[in-house]
Amino acid sequence: MISAGIDIGSRTIKVVLLENREMIFSKVVDNTFNPMETCHALLEGLSYDNITATGYGRHLFADHYRSEVISEIKAFSLGINQALPTARTILDIGGQDTKAISIDEKGRVRKFEMNDKCAAGTGRFLEIMAMALRYNLDEFGTEALQAADSASINSMCAVFAESEIVSMLAKGEDRARVARGIYHSVIKKSMAIMKRVGLQGDIAFAGGAAKSTALKILMEEVLKQPVLVPEQPQIMGALGCAIYSDALVLDE
Repeated sequence: MISAGIDIGSRTIKVVLLENREMIFSKVVDNTFNPMETCHALLEGLSYDNITATGYGRHLFADHYRSEVISEIKAFSLGINQALPTARTILDIGGQDTKAISIDEKGRVRKFEMNDKCAAGTGRFLEIMAMALRYNLDEFGTEALQAADSASINSMCAVFAESEIVSMLAKGEDRARVARGIYHSVIKKSMAIMKRVGLQGDIAFAGGAAKSTALKILMEEVLKQPVLVPEQPQIMGALGCAIYSDALVLDE
């Protein structure tokens, strides 16, 4: 039996197929103005027995496909529990939101917190700040790690922070120091959310932003402990959905 999971996020759509709890397929594609058309193209040619959806577009997906629906919180908890079984605290930084989740040894949610409906501290925030500094994302992280210290960034609003950065550069501030300061501002906001759920046990970092080596390294410096990143951090929600699909069949 093959179980599928799909995570329809604001920036990307992810799909995972499991057979006997082992991943046999995964794919990540950019979302578009027509998410259902993108989902159809992504699923075309794939064979599965059932599917569960999560993410911003999960209910729209369920309107078009025979699908179960679960929250992103549940999906990420299940996915991380399989990928990183020792993790008890999850930080998920996606394109448009940041989530912190506390789970037990079976992947059950103890507590969770989310940022407000704002791009502050998200993957999109980092993209906007990189563009403001005239870096691509790889350069952005590399330069931040090479800076000796951080410039202070006061605003977490993407619009105001961009204006602040332009003003700092006009006054001769070093770009690398500004880049490092931006990363630290994201980490500070993320830590505030994680502390609300309780920083316990191993910390797992997921979502698109977890692909940033710089963010992981600087976060570990601040937390003074290792931060675990799954091999494919973007697909944890889709993996959790596939696990949920698999469990439904076993319960029947």
